[in-house]
Amino acid sequence: MKKLIVYDLDGTLAPSKSSLDAEMASLIGNLCRIVHVAVISGGNWPQFEIQVLSKLSENSNLKNLALLPTCGTKFFSYEVGWKELYSEDFSPSQKVKILASFRRALEEADYKPIQLWGEMIEDRGSQITFSALGQLAPLEEKKKWDPDYAKRKKITAKLVELIPEFSVRMGGATSIDVTKNGIDKAYGIRKLQDILKISINEMIYLGDALFPGGNDYPVKQAGVDSIEVRDPTETKRVTQAIIDCLK
Repeated sequence: MKKLIVYDLDGTLAPSKSSLDAEMASLIGNLCRIVHVAVISGGNWPQFEIQVLSKLSENSNLKNLALLPTCGTKFFSYEVGWKELYSEDFSPSQKVKILASFRRALEEADYKPIQLWGEMIEDRGSQITFSALGQLAPLEEKKKWDPDYAKRKKITAKLVELIPEFSVRMGGATSIDVTKNGIDKAYGIRKLQDILKISINEMIYLGDALFPGGNDYPVKQAGVDSIEVRDPTETKRVTQAIIDCLK
């Protein structure tokens, strides 16, 4: 019997940078009433507040919900309110090196955006994220930019060469996330195991980027039973099946 259901956010629970719809919010709320639930995503805490928390009903059992922004480099749990348990932030010198490496990798990949919607490279404290079309790009533009990951694979390969001491992963529809080496979604899984006292074999993970190089892949490498979903519609079907089994 599984005791913890872990989700990716963008592309899994909701379209990139979008909020949970009413059906998904209801499913997650129902799941929280019967089992522990966690969400690990590349987004920062404010995105979690907008995309997830603002859509959950007041009677959701939030004490059963753990939220891990920036690919598990931060951890929030709920008691009376939400509390940050840790944040694996970069040092100033590490940030300088990562930002310089992004600039060089983009130059060598000959990436010159025609239009940007918001910041292209965002410092999230414990993670630095490249969003090819900007943080606020329309979903339809993001979907058609790199559907086969080919453009990001080229940039990622150069980043891995330039900053091998850091973890570089693709996530979302247009993003590349950089975290401290070894501090990725697998790190978040281990923190969930330690804090919630739930073993790896008592977890299930649902994500859309479980392929090598995807930011969900470290979870699979950590040994968690993982289900690759195509989109939120498939996530809903799987979640309902989990609820039915747990009941």
